[in-house]
This record gives sequence, structure tokens and C-alpha cells, in this order.
Amino acid sequence: MKERDVCEITCVHSEKTDHVKRELSKTQHLFEVTKLFKALSDETRLKIAYTLTLEDELCVCDVAHIVGATTATASHHLRHLRSLGLAKYRKEGKLVYYSLDDDHVKQLIHIAFEHQQEVAERK
Repeated sequence: MKERDVCEITCVHSEKTDHVKRELSKTQHLFEVTKLFKALSDETRLKIAYTLTLEDELCVCDVAHIVGATTATASHHLRHLRSLGLAKYRKEGKLVYYSLDDDHVKQLIHIAFEHQQEVAERK
């Protein structure tokens, strides 16, 4: 018989749930964090972000070449990452160089990939 992964009775643990609901209500940036994860849920943007964890800074043309996209597509995705505070850029002559905004973004991406590697190894 297959084990069910849902509660078979309704039993709310009020102390725990009340505590978590209070803490959740203090979270002011829930919507922005949701947008961050939505941005990284796009395969091309995740490839770009991961690429920028491997090289501190790349020009748009290099990013496009690495991820197999047009320069326009890479630029569009990079602007989206920048608009969410995940990436930053600097212009040098006619070239635009992108990097991740800070170490938090790098850590987030590395942790996600490490986690997925661990999940794959357990299978």
C-alpha cells in the first residue's frame, strides 16, 4: 500500500503556527524575494547568473556566446537581472560589462547548484 504524504486528521499546532504567522507578517520584502526566484526560474537567466559566478565580470557579447543566445537576448536578460538587484553593470567605451551585484547572489546560486548535486547523488 502506498503511503500518503498528507495528514489524515486536522490538527493545528497553534503555538508553532501563530509564531510563524507573526514572523511572516514582519517580512516586508516577500514580494521582491518572489520576483528574485521567478527571475532565476528562467533557464537562460539562471545560466547567465551561474556564468557570472564563474567569472567576476563579462561583457554582454561574451555572456551571449557562453549561453548560446543573441546579444539582444542576453542584454534583455541581464537588464532584467539588474532591475531586480541581482546584477550590476559598468560601461567601458563601447562595451558593457556585467557582474553579480554582491556575494549574497553568488552564494544563493552556488547553494542551489550544490543542493541539486546532492539530490542527484541520493537518487
